[in-house]
Amino acid sequence: MAKKAAKKQPSQSTAVEGEVPVVGAREACPCGSGRRYKACHGRQAAHAVQELVHRPFEGLPGEADWVALRELVPAATVPLALAAGVADGAVGDVPSVTLATVLPLAWPALRRPDGSILLGLQTQSSSGDLSRDLADALELALATEPGTPVPARRTNPGGRRLQELLDTSAAFEPEVHTGFEFWLEDAESATGEVAASLERANASAIPTEKLAGVDSAYWCGTPDKNHLRWVMTVPEEQLLDALARLSAAGDSSLGEGTKLVGSFRAHGLTVPVWDLPVEMTAAEVEKPAVEFAAKLAEVLAAPAPLTAEERRARANLVSRQVTLN
Repeated sequence: MAKKAAKKQPSQSTAVEGEVPVVGAREACPCGSGRRYKACHGRQAAHAVQELVHRPFEGLPGEADWVALRELVPAATVPLALAAGVADGAVGDVPSVTLATVLPLAWPALRRPDGSILLGLQTQSSSGDLSRDLADALELALATEPGTPVPARRTNPGGRRLQELLDTSAAFEPEVHTGFEFWLEDAESATGEVAASLERANASAIPTEKLAGVDSAYWCGTPDKNHLRWVMTVPEEQLLDALARLSAAGDSSLGEGTKLVGSFRAHGLTVPVWDLPVEMTAAEVEKPAVEFAAKLAEVLAAPAPLTAEERRARANLVSRQVTLN
């Protein structure tokens, strides 16, 4: 007897039209194919987010300070201004948006009970574009009920970037804190585990201060020696040439007992680092930093081929250069 022909089922691969939502890698793909997301549309999404953006904060005011707060500064906040229309459709009022170096449990963002938003900068990046990751967290915060932390999620590959969500004409003015009291609306009333967690976080923070006389330079204190870490937007090759010329001429220090010890790369920018005596305060390094900035500007304005001694100085700087990301 002939077998009854099986009824042909419609293809599930076309069950969902348009944009396929982003889900967990092991979840069923929303397109209806029956395969896991990572083996279906997730492949395209993973490829899209892997392209590395070397300068994710380029085009934002205070690019160098964005880098410093991401990589160097333990506790700081910055008021952010949203671009026109970005808050339209948000859940409830949004009285303010504040960038924070880090939030409790490394939350990407936090929606406070009054509707204000804290956006965490030192969070895990899920793509090659940190600006897009942060923008995704900000948009999720706008859609989150007040009084709720924003969970981490996979960044939408086609989502907007911070440069599209923020008012780029607004100033970027970091405020460096000695601790993480800014996590709480009333830190003085904290008790129990909340107070203990805050105390532990504060104890781990390296003392850090932002210099007032120059841009994007941060003093930090450690038990053995202090440091000045200065994020600069000068193109790396030009900056290294200039630093080499100053080093060869004996003009690269910031005073007695200080030394330019090298630099590192972070998010497309170069960060020269000086060792300072342990007794040298942030206030005491202000004047030497201003004087150094003037010398650096003068050398940058008059580029010239490096001498043999300057090439050796440059090679020494390059040999001690570290790439953070």
